[in-house]
Amino acid sequence: MGRAGCCCRGAERLASPSLVRRFRPLLLLIIALCCGAHIGQCQVVTPQCRIQKCTTDFVSLTTHLSPAVDGFHTEFCKALRAYSACTQRTAKSCRGNLVFHSAVLGISDLMTQRNCSRDGPTSSTHPEVQPEPCNYHSRTQHAHTHAHSHAHAHAHAHSHSHSHSRPGYLFCGLFGDPHLRTFKDNFQTCKVEGAWPLIDNDYLSVQVTNVPVVPGSSATATNKITIIFKPYEGCTDQRVYQAVTDNLPAAFDDGTVSSGDPIHTLSDVDGATRRMRALWISERTPGNHVELHAGYIGVTVIVRQLGRYLTLAVRIPEELAQAYDATQDLQLCLNGCPSGERIDRAGHLPLPLSPPALGLQLQQQRRPSFSSQTQAYPYGTAQVFSVEGAKQLCREKLEVQDIYFLSCVFDLLTTGDANFTVAAYSAQKDMESLHPHQDRWRIYPSGSATSILHSDFQPVHRFPLLLLCALSLALM
Repeated sequence: MGRAGCCCRGAERLASPSLVRRFRPLLLLIIALCCGAHIGQCQVVTPQCRIQKCTTDFVSLTTHLSPAVDGFHTEFCKALRAYSACTQRTAKSCRGNLVFHSAVLGISDLMTQRNCSRDGPTSSTHPEVQPEPCNYHSRTQHAHTHAHSHAHAHAHAHSHSHSHSRPGYLFCGLFGDPHLRTFKDNFQTCKVEGAWPLIDNDYLSVQVTNVPVVPGSSATATNKITIIFKPYEGCTDQRVYQAVTDNLPAAFDDGTVSSGDPIHTLSDVDGATRRMRALWISERTPGNHVELHAGYIGVTVIVRQLGRYLTLAVRIPEELAQAYDATQDLQLCLNGCPSGERIDRAGHLPLPLSPPALGLQLQQQRRPSFSSQTQAYPYGTAQVFSVEGAKQLCREKLEVQDIYFLSCVFDLLTTGDANFTVAAYSAQKDMESLHPHQDRWRIYPSGSATSILHSDFQPVHRFPLLLLCALSLALM
């Protein structure tokens, strides 16, 4: 009779004790890797058992090693000792765990085969990463890692150090007549005619110049923006960017488009990396949309021209925004507009019933056919809007009736310039791309403005209603 349990010729050789002993470490490690990758098919690993991390660290330390390279034996033994030390640290919580015991046996056999001593140096699973000095994210991440390590060593005394060491960002935006969103997410509508500082600290200065939009109205709009990136040792010299109506350059005042040496690594959203300088300009739409990136201080600025006026959006780290002295306290992004420059009152933005300066002569103009695209409308398309007409046009761009929608309606009623519709839409999109806290994106109008926005009557309809009331009283 033939041998039972053998189905293939030569299979008995694969089951020989010598080959089993020879390949047992590899088989045990394969078990550890497979079970670590498919937890639940082998044995459930409790959250306290860290054997999967130990195995992953060992693989990352050895995948680049090659037996043909000098020093392979030394580095492989260091990795094995690190693997063994990791298993010892998690031994108590991994009792009865098949993955854990397979790994321990595999490490022991490999150490014997490679003649690795139990005592000696180990590979570091967290090699020291040097920060890139001209990359704000790299610098703060490095500082955060060290702060977290310190907090972990003193967990009981400093249980919140980890959260406080993370860098925070602030957002500020300016658009329209103009409407200002401050670092504190306060939304204001201001006059601020002339030159005013939005941001002024030790790293960055942003100044805007506002001019009256229409005669007879206190509303203004921005026609000039000046941005000064102050010198930062080892990264960049001072650079000045200036935009005015009909001149939105894709370069600094000295003609350069970037600055800073050495260059640093920038990671894209898809994971790809690019080598960029500390400060650079990106032209998204010639003459209409420019972005300035200061990687060395973590600042992004978006400048647009829509119609005859400019809009601005800025994201800046909180710690840098707070780096100013008493002579720099007049910053609109920081403290908002002075009370004497406010058009709104405590969040209430009164809507004008008609543009005060366009006059009755514009009422006879035929409303132009506006495009629904995001580009600006042609110059000279001013007209008189009713509240409902302004709401209808703003609704084409802004579906939610938040503060951006109210600002759009206000601008149309004030100026009759449909470009402010696109300005409000673009300002909202820039805010969404730069604002660090999505739960704070939406700001809704309060007070009388809310009732006006949700009212369906038009002011022109009030006269027939009053006439009917007067006739009914006269006939009583």
